[in-house]
Amino acid sequence: MAKANLLNTSTTNFLELIGNGRVYRVPAYQRDYSWTEEQWEDMWNDVIAVAERQDDVHYMGALVVEGRSDREFAIIDGQQRIATLSVMALAVIDRLQSIADAGTDANPNRQRAAALRSRFIGEKDPASLVEASKLSLNATDDAFYQDYLVQLRPPLNPRGLPKSNRLLWHCFEYFRRRLGDLPYADDGHRLATLLSESVGRQLMFIRIAVDDELNAYTVFETLNARGLELSVTDLLKNYLFSLLRVGADLQALQRRWQALIATVQQERFPEFLRYHLQCELPRVRSQRLFKVVRDRVRSSVDVFALMEHLERRAELYAALFDPNHGYWIDRPECRPYVRELYFFRVRQMTPLVFAAWERLDPADFARVLKLVSILLFRYSVVSGLNTNALEPLFHEAAKGLLDGNISSPAGVFNTVRRVYVDDARFEQDFGRLSLDPSGQSRKVVRYVLARLESDASQRDCDPETDPGTVEHVLPENPSAAWEAAIPRDHWEAAAYRLGNLALLEAAANRGIGNSSYADKRDAYRLSAYALAQDVATRAPHDWTLEHLEERQAAMARRAVAIWRSDFP
Repeated sequence: MAKANLLNTSTTNFLELIGNGRVYRVPAYQRDYSWTEEQWEDMWNDVIAVAERQDDVHYMGALVVEGRSDREFAIIDGQQRIATLSVMALAVIDRLQSIADAGTDANPNRQRAAALRSRFIGEKDPASLVEASKLSLNATDDAFYQDYLVQLRPPLNPRGLPKSNRLLWHCFEYFRRRLGDLPYADDGHRLATLLSESVGRQLMFIRIAVDDELNAYTVFETLNARGLELSVTDLLKNYLFSLLRVGADLQALQRRWQALIATVQQERFPEFLRYHLQCELPRVRSQRLFKVVRDRVRSSVDVFALMEHLERRAELYAALFDPNHGYWIDRPECRPYVRELYFFRVRQMTPLVFAAWERLDPADFARVLKLVSILLFRYSVVSGLNTNALEPLFHEAAKGLLDGNISSPAGVFNTVRRVYVDDARFEQDFGRLSLDPSGQSRKVVRYVLARLESDASQRDCDPETDPGTVEHVLPENPSAAWEAAIPRDHWEAAAYRLGNLALLEAAANRGIGNSSYADKRDAYRLSAYALAQDVATRAPHDWTLEHLEERQAAMARRAVAIWRSDFP
């Protein structure tokens, strides 16, 4: 393919796609075959539907390929669909041969099977007379595909096969069963038509041909994610493996890659890599991640250097979002802050955590975690400010630690000070805070109430283990009796204000339900929770919006002292 053709798009049917001597290769270390019966059934139903409407077509989505020559293409995205269609074609060919072997139109059906094999599976080179397969799968699946499926040879021990090989075999068996259930299961002419016309000519692809991995990545990023089979992680992996030429290196990288992905998880690897790079680079956008890696990693030496750095940080990355991770057994002082970061669902601080782990002693690392937790609670949870502004500062602090320009938690605070919400703004925003205990904020609600309760009662109240339940003074579904104290048009907003919430014993909470305030007040007076008692003290007769505002303002003043940095 000429390098001037950065991207070539065409709409083509399946038969045109694999015709004219074209061959398609799944890169050796791309993801294994993974489709299951759910996807096979969808594809079978699509084929049967278009077979019944011969003038109709069905779009199979985009197929992204990288041109290696005029006739050879690497499949960047779409290997699951192409592999499944090829297995379906083999099932039809197998059915035709079985019909012929049973004596039904033996010669015509053998000719049909041979013609379909040549058209869909492989052709003999006219010079060498060697059959060239139109499709080659990855390192795990290709040998099984070529030696068993293409040859229509059943494996001796299917249960002993690797998982992806078993799936390919089960896929073949699935289509063979569905063909056998057709009302025309023994009609060779109609079976051949099903493959050559319905599959070959009525299934349409958008074929996108690119000239290198970078353009393939760009296409991947801009296509609608629906229907894409290849992840960003797969593309990055394929690029790294493409730089290796020695078999031993490929095997070593495969082992290390599998261990790395098992630690950080396939879907989270791009985020992990991006935060790793942000320790050195100020802004690494997700859309440019592949380009950054390609610019920095150009040889096998670079590949293994990158792997070594990633391996050092992988376990910490996994532990940072799991307060129960074994990483924190020897550092129990870190666990409360890790749990808070987990509640807050904010991750921009990750490069700073990497750097603090590598450059500070355990005590100072814990102080940085505490600082980050307080900063994010003020900035993101309460004030709701734009978290994109955090990344440049967390990069600056991380790089300062790694370069030796920052050597203490106080130095970290000085670097990120500009995003530390001051006490006046924090108190104001906390005084207006609303949180829905039934949504994604549920853990945050319990966390905030538990911290306020601990401070008010001077006893430990753990948000995860404390048996108290979240009580709405004004119920979520108030009765008409509440309208005398709080106007109906204020109910929805007031119910989720923090000043309307408290922790309460589960039995008491069930007992009062949506009762009147008088019944609730008596339960609050008897409660062991200081915040519940405070409601009854502040509002001895009725619960009004004024009482709610007054109580939340007091909570906000308390919060300023609870969530305060250790540094002036």
